Amino acid sequence: MRTTKEKVTEIFESLVRIRRDFHQYPELSGKEIRTGRKICEYLKQWNIEYETGYAETGIVGIIRGKKGNGKTIAVRADIDALPIQEATGCHYSSENEGVMHACGHDVHTTILLGVGKLLKEMENELKGNVKLFFQPAEEAIGGAKRMIEDGCLENPQVDHVIGLHVMPNIPTGKVELRYGKLNGNSGMVRIVIRGKSGHAAYPDTTVDAIAIAGNILTSLQMVVSRNVSPLNSVVLTFGKIYGGEKANIITDQVVMEGTLRTLDTETRETVKKIIAQNATKVAEGLGGRAEVTFHDGYIELINDREVVQVIEETAIKIIGNENIVYKEFPSLGGEDFSYFAEKVPSAFFHLGCGNKILGIVEPLHNRRFNVDEECIRYGVTIEIEGILALLEK
Repeated sequence: MRTTKEKVTEIFESLVRIRRDFHQYPELSGKEIRTGRKICEYLKQWNIEYETGYAETGIVGIIRGKKGNGKTIAVRADIDALPIQEATGCHYSSENEGVMHACGHDVHTTILLGVGKLLKEMENELKGNVKLFFQPAEEAIGGAKRMIEDGCLENPQVDHVIGLHVMPNIPTGKVELRYGKLNGNSGMVRIVIRGKSGHAAYPDTTVDAIAIAGNILTSLQMVVSRNVSPLNSVVLTFGKIYGGEKANIITDQVVMEGTLRTLDTETRETVKKIIAQNATKVAEGLGGRAEVTFHDGYIELINDREVVQVIEETAIKIIGNENIVYKEFPSLGGEDFSYFAEKVPSAFFHLGCGNKILGIVEPLHNRRFNVDEECIRYGVTIEIEGILALLEK
């Protein structure tokens, strides 16, 4: 009987072609039309049952095991791309101007298709069901929560969800695991500062919104360093500030937009109150006013210990204990797989895709980002074996 590793080797070249096709025609969040059509073509070709319309452009495939009624395990891959102009120089570079798979979602999609194809061939031996979640909009509004609302975890009820993300800082052939909290939450902060406009030559007759913004920005830097324990991680970054019309006019309005990231909801709510109080008081003290609004993003991603343990044991059997990396601290990057993990015991892990010899070292969300395609082989093998272990457990 062929091993999973041998089965993956047999289809590996075709998976590389699939990945390059997705890479060449990337689509932004919520616009994954061609991507979804191609996914459906492959599922239909391999006789995998599927439904469309989840979170509008998402797809759910299902493989119904024939060896008794057991658990239902879901595997998730995000399918959207980023608004980045590619500069890798690959012969399969993006054909869509200003759009690029700079976060590896083309690889995730390909791995899940490989998992689906091989598990479909094994359906007579499966003790349960496997769902394939092709999720849109991870990079924008978040498709995971919307897919859940549309019923992806139901009929049949999903017991566990597993997922992965390629990481160029980890060499191909290694995986990174973390028990418990893997990612923090994310959110946006918007501060509108209102003053009184006037001629730059007569500042005493105005309330300078730009000057107020500068004071608020400086003041808010103290939130992380003086209002939060140094043992607790918080990021507050303002990446966009705009206001003013002309050099000799004191403006009456400035807008500050930033991101707030913490490791738990309690800290997030506390910091939000401090930001709002700080900004409004500073503005009032300088004769203006500030309107502070927040938009909460993804919740924190917490891995289930037992499911991570299954992935760990599986990975050790496949790549050896020496190729397991244990992440010391959680990331403050957002990941909407967190909504699956909130609903059912789940695990998310990182798949190495870097290769210094090949010059594949650029970070995620970079216009020169690329992957060592050998990572596809490891991703498919580990996910299949992990699913089989979970079905047996």
